[in-house]
Amino acid sequence: MPEILVLSASPSTASKTERVADHVAQRFTSAGNTTHHLRLRHLPAEPLLSADTSDPQIAEAVRRTETASGVVLATPTYKAAYSGLLKVFLDLLPQFGLAGKAVLPLATGGSTAHVLSLDYALRPVVHSLGPRHVVQSFFLLNEHLTVDGDALDVHEDSASALRNVLEQFDKALDGVPHTTVLGRSA
Repeated sequence: MPEILVLSASPSTASKTERVADHVAQRFTSAGNTTHHLRLRHLPAEPLLSADTSDPQIAEAVRRTETASGVVLATPTYKAAYSGLLKVFLDLLPQFGLAGKAVLPLATGGSTAHVLSLDYALRPVVHSLGPRHVVQSFFLLNEHLTVDGDALDVHEDSASALRNVLEQFDKALDGVPHTTVLGRSA
């Protein structure tokens, strides 16, 4: 089974983005995958900001990224872009730090005006790291996410599309050709 790394890039302790990442990680774990959820806000700030990969926690985060078959990037949308926390982490990866991997970019935000931030801000950075395949990104409106204790409820307007994107990611992990991932046969 593939090993999946879910990165949540919100600096907030009460983050809907982190809850979405938990939801995604649980879904892949229940399907039998080895899944790790790395909350970037838990990494030590000084070594993270200085790209000190000799720090044990930073080295472990980079190692998990290197060994994963697939990486899910879950970020809140700030100022029409992905979080600075995610940018700092991606910057410390080696030039081809996502080589051979399937990647799924996910974002949360308060307005559909920010939907394209995934394609215009995050996707070029992800592609520069050399992944094998970047699955269609997905944006979840904050109003479609309800947190009750530890439970996350995703409104049906987003839930079915999220399930579809996660299925695409599953197929990409298995090396299914891009045209098949998008629902068409090659």
